[in-house]
Amino acid sequence: MKKNYNPLSIEESLYKIWEQNKCFKMCYTKSSDKSFCIIMPPPNITGILHMGHAFQQTIMDILIRYYKMHGKNTLWQVGIDHAGIATQLLIEKKIYIKTGKFREEYNKDYFLKKTWEWVSKYKKKIFYQMKRLGSSIDWSREKFTLDPDISFGVQKAFLILYHKNMIYRKKKIMYYDIQLKTVISDLEVKNKNVLSKMQYIKYFFVKKNIFYKNKNYLLIATTRPETIFGDAAIAVHPKDKRYIKYIGLKVFVPIINRIIPIISDNEIDMKKGTGCVKISPAHDFLDYKIGIKNFLPLIKIFYKNGKIRKKLLIYNFQGKENKKYDSYILKEFQCLDRFLARKKLLKLLKRKKLLKKTQIVDSIVPYGERSGTILEPMLTNQWFLKTSVLAKKAISVVIENKIKFFPKKYKNMYLSWMYNLEDWCISRQLWWGHRLPIWYDENKNIYVGKNEEDVREKNNLSKKIFLKQDTDVLDTWFSSSLWTFLTLGWPKKTKELKIFHPTNVVVSGFDIIFFWIARMIMLTMNILKNKNGSQIPFKHIYVTGLIRDEKGNKMSKSKGNIIDPLDLINGISLKKLIQKKIKNNVKDFSSISNKMHKLFPNGIKSFGADSLRFTCSALSNHSRSISWDMNRLQGYRNFCNKLWNASFFVLKNYKRKGRHIKIAHMQFSFLDKWILSELQILIQEYKKCIKNYRFDIVAYLIYDFVWNKFCDWYLEISKIIIKEKIFKNINNTRDLLLYILKYILKLSHPIIPFITEYIWNKINLLKKIFQFKSITNESFPVSHKELIDKRSIKNMLVFKKIFITVRSIRNLIKIKYNKKISVIFKNSNDKILYFLEKNKFFLKTVMYLKNIKIFSKKYQHCLQTSFIRDIEEAELLFPMKGILNREKELKKLEKKINLYKKKKCFFKRKILNKNFLKNAPKNIVLEQKKKLNILNHSLKNLKDYKFLLLSL
Repeated sequence: MKKNYNPLSIEESLYKIWEQNKCFKMCYTKSSDKSFCIIMPPPNITGILHMGHAFQQTIMDILIRYYKMHGKNTLWQVGIDHAGIATQLLIEKKIYIKTGKFREEYNKDYFLKKTWEWVSKYKKKIFYQMKRLGSSIDWSREKFTLDPDISFGVQKAFLILYHKNMIYRKKKIMYYDIQLKTVISDLEVKNKNVLSKMQYIKYFFVKKNIFYKNKNYLLIATTRPETIFGDAAIAVHPKDKRYIKYIGLKVFVPIINRIIPIISDNEIDMKKGTGCVKISPAHDFLDYKIGIKNFLPLIKIFYKNGKIRKKLLIYNFQGKENKKYDSYILKEFQCLDRFLARKKLLKLLKRKKLLKKTQIVDSIVPYGERSGTILEPMLTNQWFLKTSVLAKKAISVVIENKIKFFPKKYKNMYLSWMYNLEDWCISRQLWWGHRLPIWYDENKNIYVGKNEEDVREKNNLSKKIFLKQDTDVLDTWFSSSLWTFLTLGWPKKTKELKIFHPTNVVVSGFDIIFFWIARMIMLTMNILKNKNGSQIPFKHIYVTGLIRDEKGNKMSKSKGNIIDPLDLINGISLKKLIQKKIKNNVKDFSSISNKMHKLFPNGIKSFGADSLRFTCSALSNHSRSISWDMNRLQGYRNFCNKLWNASFFVLKNYKRKGRHIKIAHMQFSFLDKWILSELQILIQEYKKCIKNYRFDIVAYLIYDFVWNKFCDWYLEISKIIIKEKIFKNINNTRDLLLYILKYILKLSHPIIPFITEYIWNKINLLKKIFQFKSITNESFPVSHKELIDKRSIKNMLVFKKIFITVRSIRNLIKIKYNKKISVIFKNSNDKILYFLEKNKFFLKTVMYLKNIKIFSKKYQHCLQTSFIRDIEEAELLFPMKGILNREKELKKLEKKINLYKKKKCFFKRKILNKNFLKNAPKNIVLEQKKKLNILNHSLKNLKDYKFLLLSL
């Protein structure tokens, strides 16, 4: 081994060795009982992976490596999602930047060509990131959601659900994204609180002898006045005393003078606005609900580009075209953008004195999560999946604990959503995605099949009959919801399906429980069957929190706070980091540059994949928000360095090469028994935590054992044992050091695979094994209860306290660690006396003590300098005769105390100076305060020392 730890010199080369040796290959020889499978949530092809991906993939890789070491046939199925809306938006923007052309100005073939070029480029980048992180993936099985075999499976699933009458077409109100020109899911909507203008508009009664508050009209409050072209009724609450007598009467719609009824409905909020609500069923979700209940016409006023139509489209409540209503639109409003139409309409209403007043109010406005544009609720013809029916099975398996949530709190969140589920709109108006296997003839009759040839054959249609395939594609989440079995070869009856399905666990963020988790359960259970009935997609759901920056903000490109995992692994200069950040946000160069200078003044140094993985594991608590902490990353980089240095010492000092260690033949000191006991406890706790998905506790247990127990105590004491040759057979100590190190490497490997693999193969060289033999193929450690020695654990506590006390006294009175001093034990009980007597030689040697004595009257005048109150009331006395010149030490000490007092006064005056606090930069003020705190601490130590000297 090289003396210094440098992750960059070992990690990439090790991954290539893993690939060459096929370390991650799944096999077909083991049964499903001996298999363990995770399907990786497919990251979007829209760009490189971020910290959220690195976090979740670390957790998945820990599980894969852990169960592989338990002898399981593991498969971590990798894939990438085509991400319909996100990718289309991205490519359209890129084409526009390059050519200045919008989607309407080029054809689908050109768009698809550019998109597939992007896919090819970014697949490589994403897979490189995964490899750099150390992901143990069988790369021969990588999938893309638009691969031909996946597309075939998606189509097959659609046909199965369609023929089960689970898929239907309906005219229904949906959120429509004007920029993307497609409907989107309610889950992809960002509702924002904004200040809006509430307009109060006069709707006159048809009968001139009808009055409300001496006026021949009702006042209607609305924030979307342009939708009056789609008004079909006025609604009031049936218990609203102000309006009960007007129910059943009719009013004119302003400007267009359409006659509409006044109806009642329990959904109306009497306190909102005037309590009178205009109902435009084709352009508002509540209005649509009220319209269907009251058999109102559905009047569509917008084209899909958000402009007012030349001629209204009018349907009855069942969605059939209704031509009995007037479809007239004022010419001045035709083809006018929705917001321009609003301004023009308000001017016209004012001019005609139909606008009573305008009021500023708080309102909720829906925005597209991807496009950032205000969404338009719009009546469109879409395809729906009856998830309200499919949900029943998906609810029961979770209630019966056939599928378990970790943490448990997400179970209730899942169930509350599933009980109130509405049917899922699965069609999108995009070019990028799985085309619907639907065909129409000239009479708009619907045909479903694999392809046009299949449709004609099954329906006996001649080639003369014109057929046209639906241009819509399936929602991206539809193919993702089939992911657990599509990637294992379905609809073919493959060995992979038999061995690995249902999968063992899915790792997901809480933000996609509804998008993905729930839908996977529903679709899998209604498509996949086995002998016992419906098959579940996975047995466990581990839900992670959301990675946030150090200030608790969500990481996003627009905020410029996203961190590329590769920058943490490989390191990056400040200049390159700024260039990278402004690539997608050129307009905000100044603020991004300032932010990067503040956060990373020297760029980001190389931390290596293992340090990043350890940090991810340590941060994986069960909270919904996980704050990223660069200091912890540095701390775990230090941990890796500590493990490297410890291994270097153990290997360097091991003398018996080629020999297999058998601890059963060894003689143990209490120190040996203690470390072996702690190791067994660690293994036990480790396994419990993995079962409960507490990777943060696993990381803590390993850190604590390696750093605080093995390195700081066992290894350090072993160095003295080897140096001073305390035992006759020093090789026992060397053997046990190597034995414990091997266990540490195996236990740490799932979290930090690179460093553990490297050191493991260096150990193999000691055994004269020259061929690469991966640690990932080794058996995971088993805990041996018989090796847990409780007495040794207690003895070690006593030893630690004695050792620390002796060291602290040496430090306090400036005595070198190897200068021999005496220690006298006072008020010791029989257990401590027995421990001291049995281990006297050992204690004297490792602590460099001249004598260890038990207190008697002849030691009455010795200096008592320290107490150990929790070692069953034992006290330690340190005779100072011949070691310390009290008078000389007191003089030196007094000078030092006076000097520190002067310095303290200087800094105190500075910090209390108002002008200094007002004018000095914050970092200078903080620096001065820090210096004052250090001085206070130093003064306290000097005074303590003085007190001890005076007690002589």
